[in-house]
Amino acid sequence: MINKISKTVPEAIGNVRDGSTILVGGFGTAGIPNELLEGLIQIGAKDLVIVNNNAGNGDTGLAALLRAGLVRKIICSFPRAADGYVFEELYRARKIELELVPQGNLAERIRAAGAGIGAFFCPTSHGTQLAAGKETRVIDGRPYVLEYPIHGDLALIKAEVGDRWGNLLYRKAARNFGPVMAMAAKRTVASVHEVKELGAIDPECIVTPGIFVSSIVSVDRVPSQAGGFTNSNS
Repeated sequence: MINKISKTVPEAIGNVRDGSTILVGGFGTAGIPNELLEGLIQIGAKDLVIVNNNAGNGDTGLAALLRAGLVRKIICSFPRAADGYVFEELYRARKIELELVPQGNLAERIRAAGAGIGAFFCPTSHGTQLAAGKETRVIDGRPYVLEYPIHGDLALIKAEVGDRWGNLLYRKAARNFGPVMAMAAKRTVASVHEVKELGAIDPECIVTPGIFVSSIVSVDRVPSQAGGFTNSNS
């Protein structure tokens, strides 16, 4: 019987080797798998390469991982934010590397990894410093830059609903990079707020099929400052 539900976050994540490339879902603070990132900190793997749209906010989640000194390099589109002081401090101190990737290119490079595409030409970044050292080609009179896929050893993503086969549904903007990252990694771990019985999710509504998911773990919703509960990071 296939059952991908783990009882704890460390059990869901499993072993992580030093130097691993980890794809982390989320866009700003929407859809960040904070509980999984906390578990990754506990595991303690070092020299990690993190792929995310941003470079952390405040002191939690991705920022906490950076603060713990476990990340060697981050690949992202928006490293600067009003509350992105952890990354900024580390970068100014030359304690972390940065690969800046235009947002569309970032999504497509991850998607290409999941789709088995060896490389692709894209016009974005042509004529800028981001294209330095890359192959270029003129196609139909327009210049393009050759981009390569971003493969992950592990993807950590946040979903709203899952079942024991690993099928996933997302909540609104919290969906963002989750589906393409799940396809681009050797292993994918998803946190969910609700676990449904097998067959309770309409197959036509499934966003990420369980074939791309290694394990899921149920996490509580985060209490809001105004009382009650909210979907964390969404």
